[in-house]
Amino acid sequence: MPADLRPFADHLLAWYDRHARVLPWRVSPQDRARGIRPAPYRVWLSEIMLQQTTVAAVKAYFAKFTARWPHVADLAAAPQPAVLGEWAGLGYYARARNLHACAIRVSEEFGGAFPQTAAALRTLPGIGDYTSAAIAAIAFDEPAAVVDGNVERVVTRLFSIETPLPQARKDIRLRTAELTPQERPGDFAQAMMDLGATICTPKRPSCMVCPVRPMCRASAEGRAEDFPVKKPKAAVPERKGAAFVATRPADGAVWLRRRDAPGMLQGMSEPPGTGWHAKADGATGANAAPFAADWRFCGTVAHSFTHFRLELEVYRAELAGDPPAEGWWCPPEARGAEALPTLMQKVLVRAEASPPEPAATPKRRLNR
Repeated sequence: MPADLRPFADHLLAWYDRHARVLPWRVSPQDRARGIRPAPYRVWLSEIMLQQTTVAAVKAYFAKFTARWPHVADLAAAPQPAVLGEWAGLGYYARARNLHACAIRVSEEFGGAFPQTAAALRTLPGIGDYTSAAIAAIAFDEPAAVVDGNVERVVTRLFSIETPLPQARKDIRLRTAELTPQERPGDFAQAMMDLGATICTPKRPSCMVCPVRPMCRASAEGRAEDFPVKKPKAAVPERKGAAFVATRPADGAVWLRRRDAPGMLQGMSEPPGTGWHAKADGATGANAAPFAADWRFCGTVAHSFTHFRLELEVYRAELAGDPPAEGWWCPPEARGAEALPTLMQKVLVRAEASPPEPAATPKRRLNR
């Protein structure tokens, strides 16, 4: 580390020792000083969950996973549908599939012990540059440059990096590597995240109480909120499709199937629907149903994914017997164990809560 940057790590770590967030997967700096090491399994699990997700949303899921599968071997032995079921509602479901695949690899090829370097960790499913660096630094004290959204914000402000994202990321990584100390790199990485989450926030950062304010160019220039520089967002595409909720009057069960098509929500449970995806609409209207029934229109549901917004028409029908399609009946008491993503939970709520209309002329929203 260049000598002129050493005070940054010293000041930041001193602040972290006093103000570190208490998180269920974290070992406190005081416990680290007493020689207590973070469990690599817990570090890995939390980092996968935290991708594209807030700390507040992750806490409950982390507690459920570690209670049900306390070790990586336990998770590896679990059937994938059970893992997807516990993940349901957390979003970005490819993470859950990769999580399970990674647990199997670690158990079968590494004897249940995670590789200890960022380079080796990157060979595992679902682990990219950021996650490998975070696990290596926090669990194994490798001085790897850990760069998430919080760190991007801190570093672009610290050095007044005018290049917009994502082009600035190479420079941000180099700068972060220069800042990262050889001693306590894991605590340093977590301190950078905490600084971005609690003080160096996107709006109205608390510069007056920032422990590294004297070294921050953006603060000195009164321009903290100008960073990071971002290109204007492109318009979000809007897609359409339909979902068909078949119910069994005798017990209120709904007919579900496994979404096996590659791409969005693969492996999750869903009522049958049409073939929408990020780049194309699915069929709409009652005639698009996968099997014949007295389909009644119940309204629409909307859901936002990362790269597009989806609107589904929802239809409902009552069936006396099994439909001529692959799937299973799910009674109400078993629904909580199903791997139903948030979108499909919305579909079921709409089907059950809305008075059905004749299916011939569904009401549609106009794009304005």
